[in-house]
Amino acid sequence: MSEPIRPAATVILTLRGHEGPQVLMGQRGAGAVFMPSKFVFPGGGIDPEDHTAPQRGWLAVDCARRLALLTPEDAPAPDVTVAAALRELREETGLRLSGPRQGGLRFVFRAITPPGRPRRFDARFLLADADDLDGDPEDFAAASGELSHLGWLPLAQARALDLPFVTEVVLAEVAALLAGGDQPGVPFFDNSGPTPQFRRLV
Repeated sequence: MSEPIRPAATVILTLRGHEGPQVLMGQRGAGAVFMPSKFVFPGGGIDPEDHTAPQRGWLAVDCARRLALLTPEDAPAPDVTVAAALRELREETGLRLSGPRQGGLRFVFRAITPPGRPRRFDARFLLADADDLDGDPEDFAAASGELSHLGWLPLAQARALDLPFVTEVVLAEVAALLAGGDQPGVPFFDNSGPTPQFRRLV
């Protein structure tokens, strides 16, 4: 029997460094059931508490609309996905985004974990800028410890780490966007059915 697919949210936080853009990443524990020892962005599954405290005002109209495309009937509302993203960022890194500011979070990628994995997620990746942080972007004192080696990495250095496949693809997409590239719809790796499909949410 296949694992159920749990909705999830991930934050790709970017910082303008002296030598180009950087992203915030950390390493999952070696004993983690899902993606052990891999470097990832802060994120995780949507919890019941996120449904009771939706975060409004963060998304541009098009982002909110695309978040709701090709979703099951019981999928969380876009503002619930945002609540989960902000909570996971706060818990795993100790960092908070100030706001809300419309467009402060941009929906840039979605991927469903393929069958046969010990955990499966329908993950939405949201891009944010460190300029919107409430506090020092280097202050991880309040982080939960779930991610080790938290730090800001230049894109090329991040892409050389031990990454999950989907994170490699997301980083390539982010690099293109930060270089001024256009995105003709949000890429969606849809592994919900027996045959993997690549879609764009437009």
